[in-house]
Amino acid sequence: MKRFERLDQIRRMDPVADAPEIYRLSAAFEFPWDYTRALELALYRTYAVPSIGRLLADTAELTERSQRRYDDTALLLDAVMEHGFTAQEGRTAIRRINQMHRSYDISDDDMRYVLSTFVVMPRRWIDTFGWRRLSRHEIVATTEYYRTLGRHMGIPDIPETFEEFEALLDSYEMQHFAWDQRSRQVSDATLDLMASWYPRPLAPLLRTATLALLDEPLLRAFRYEAPGATATSVVRRAVKARGRLVRLLPPRRAPHFARQNWEIKSYPNGYRTADLGTHPAPGMSGCPVRQVKLSDAVD
Repeated sequence: MKRFERLDQIRRMDPVADAPEIYRLSAAFEFPWDYTRALELALYRTYAVPSIGRLLADTAELTERSQRRYDDTALLLDAVMEHGFTAQEGRTAIRRINQMHRSYDISDDDMRYVLSTFVVMPRRWIDTFGWRRLSRHEIVATTEYYRTLGRHMGIPDIPETFEEFEALLDSYEMQHFAWDQRSRQVSDATLDLMASWYPRPLAPLLRTATLALLDEPLLRAFRYEAPGATATSVVRRAVKARGRLVRLLPPRRAPHFARQNWEIKSYPNGYRTADLGTHPAPGMSGCPVRQVKLSDAVD
């Protein structure tokens, strides 16, 4: 297979009707590392919205059980991508996601914003650091894929186009990004988790490198001191160089899914999708029931 042969295949497909397969080809074959990093950043930046960051801090899942929560989130989202919306494994993953979200008082606005990060951040990351830019087919297919996921989650008034998602994300962050001590705790725990994947002496360097990849509004919301211009330039150039190197490599012949990522550490003996995630009891302290019309969500 030649380097751009899979892109040619994608361009021959219908970006709406074939959205799940195009997304799978893009995320599991063309850009698995980039999608992992982009979706990490997508979820991370939602902490800067205080209503989201405080809720995550209240559950203590990301501050006290960071690795397990990281793993469960990645595996649940990836199960839908790998198996599709209609297969049993994909439906089970969506059911688990919905069961968790319905246990908390999460506004529809926050849910739409989180969904928008899944649509927008991969394109921004890949267009900046990937071995090629995303094609229009991939952008439309990714948008349609997450619109479908949003409908399965019962999210109302979902944007219809990538451009609408992008406008929603930018305006929501402009209005809602703000300093919050509890949100900063979740952010610090996440940075510590990422540093823990590498030898301890590298932790300060890895923290600086991560901060160098964040944009100014995100740094300001968490009150992090921005790395110097030299450090930021070195880190971003290094990630871009990785993309140029990947472009020279043979295309991937087998898909790579999140369960294959070395960062996933909680299940050395395997797992069942139905057991992933938290099982909060509605009505418990810190777990107010989210008001969702069950008819809006597809299990």
